Amino acid sequence: MQLLRSTNNLKILAQAREGMQRLQDIKQAETQQVITQAKFQSGNTEIGVLVLEPVSGETKTQVADKFAQIMHIDPYTAISVIPNKGWRIYRSAGMEELQFYGKQLKNAGIPCFWVNLSDIRNITVFQVCYFTESVNQGNVVCRNALNQIGILNFDWAEVEQRVLGLIPIFEEGLDFNIRGKLERTTKIENYIHFCDLHLPSRSCILRIYDHGYEFQQGAILAPLNTQSTMKINWNNLLEWLEKYLPPGRVWSEFAIFTETILGETEVLHKIPSNMYLFDQEKPKWDPVFHLYSGLAFKRNMS
Repeated sequence: MQLLRSTNNLKILAQAREGMQRLQDIKQAETQQVITQAKFQSGNTEIGVLVLEPVSGETKTQVADKFAQIMHIDPYTAISVIPNKGWRIYRSAGMEELQFYGKQLKNAGIPCFWVNLSDIRNITVFQVCYFTESVNQGNVVCRNALNQIGILNFDWAEVEQRVLGLIPIFEEGLDFNIRGKLERTTKIENYIHFCDLHLPSRSCILRIYDHGYEFQQGAILAPLNTQSTMKINWNNLLEWLEKYLPPGRVWSEFAIFTETILGETEVLHKIPSNMYLFDQEKPKWDPVFHLYSGLAFKRNMS
């Protein structure tokens, strides 16, 4: 490559680049053949996602060339694709293909994981209505996917991790533009706070959000006759949970995750929201949060 950079003969340069491109095309064709053969042998046609984990500083520069070689892209693109923080869904494809690339990336020191979307869909989600007083055991009144109310008893030690996130509430209206003409506008009116409790031993998630939690029911979260707002109530609930929950990982980079996933409509269409929220139009934030929480759930189990 150094010789190519030092020569001034344009014809030689062009021929060399064509030769390198042919080699790259051959390698890519061989890779595709291996993936196709693996799919045929396994018969697995399920779709999943390959998730890149953050790499920063000098390490990112070092692994970019390896990433480029494995994924058959140029190094400059590789640097922009590898995230500095948070997760990035890099590819949606068959599980055999994701496993093929994922193993190579891991062997090259590039942190990643891959998850079958059907595994996320199969996680049972209960929407928490409220907790009842308890010390050694968690008791929760909740709704299932059919919106049926029931009671779930569990040991606090079963909660291995939490996921926090904010989902915006959009408001549509009319406003004057710079030319003085009315036009439709969409702006963020407020945010809904979410907290997922993961119970992997039961393959279920307890989903709590401030607009759905019945603060006047169940366990007393704060002294009576204190000032009560949605924000105060939510913070009191989180503090109350801290008294019982065991130490565990808290995933809270949902905002970063949304920056790269909102346009992936093909993936999001395969994810249920498992929420009883306002019927919002674009973007569909409900399945985005469930995807983020589901990825954290499956990553913890891998």
